[in-house]
Amino acid sequence: MNSSKNGIVFLSVPESLRGRVEAESGGNFSIDPSIPIPVELPPGEKDLDLENLSWEMILSGMIRVVSENPGGEDADYYRRFVLAVKPDILGEFSEAAILKARNGDYDMALEIFAALKGLFPASPVVLLNTALVLEDRADALERAGREEEAEAENERAHGVYKEVLALDPPFPNALFNGAFFFMKRRNFDKAREYFSKYIPLSDDPEKKDRAQKIVREIETRSLDDEIFREAYDFIRMGNETEGINKARNFLERHPDVWNGWFILGWGLRRLERWEDAAAAFRKAIELGGDNADTRNELAICLMETNDLKGARKELEAALSEEPENVKIISNLGILALKNGDDAEAAAFFRTVLELEPEDPVALQYLSRFDD
Repeated sequence: MNSSKNGIVFLSVPESLRGRVEAESGGNFSIDPSIPIPVELPPGEKDLDLENLSWEMILSGMIRVVSENPGGEDADYYRRFVLAVKPDILGEFSEAAILKARNGDYDMALEIFAALKGLFPASPVVLLNTALVLEDRADALERAGREEEAEAENERAHGVYKEVLALDPPFPNALFNGAFFFMKRRNFDKAREYFSKYIPLSDDPEKKDRAQKIVREIETRSLDDEIFREAYDFIRMGNETEGINKARNFLERHPDVWNGWFILGWGLRRLERWEDAAAAFRKAIELGGDNADTRNELAICLMETNDLKGARKELEAALSEEPENVKIISNLGILALKNGDDAEAAAFFRTVLELEPEDPVALQYLSRFDD
């Protein structure tokens, strides 16, 4: 045994392992006895009992080493070792990580993809999947009303997208998904850029047609206008007054673009100018922005001006479009409280917790009923 570090023990290659590796790899990999083998210790153990040495401990040790130090002296050897024994590890681990993400275990999903990045440092698939998991976690945090945490996850996703979008040759799926990421952040200039790069590389007629339509819409509506992006960024960063001024500037030149009215309404709502915000959201709906986000925002303004019937109508319309949106369901719970219907409110908040068990808004309101 050579050394140990952070739950990893390095030991000389057992004689029995050499023949097994060569057999597992079909003779395509030869053990180098001069390179020690990293072994991951079971949780809580400080020393390795060689009688309990398992194949999984060896592979886990190698994966951890290349994940934590991908440029290490023996990293390439460990990669080849793992791939010789488990040639399908990219697909197997990716499927496991995606399943974890779907079940809301984002930390484990990201841990698996970090391990895969160590094994496949140049893989665009691993990078893209990592970005998508970070996006999903950001969306879940935003639905739960944890906007600052959501923004931090989106920034992490942005960093991964920058890496995968800079690959040469370009990875078409990254261009397509990256464009949608920028669309969600109202950076339509970047969205148009990456959709335009995706179109000539696409071998998927449906996705190509969708990208072309979005590019045309961005250009027709002038959504790639720098002032539009600045309006969104100012409001997102908490400078609502400057963002509203930029939105009005945009609307002076593009009065029929519903997205501009939405951004204006968003800024006004954050300043608690409820009636002005409601008017902007209604204009957005009139011009084509009839979607769950706009109606949810309008409903918030209507609740604050005590138009509870109107708020209910907007929230129900929004919920019919996105039936699992916890922000909408939470707002229906708050509306029920304003109407004095505690039982209905509790039912809405319990539904939220079925979708997002740690949702702070639902937990806070339900705690009132438990007292």
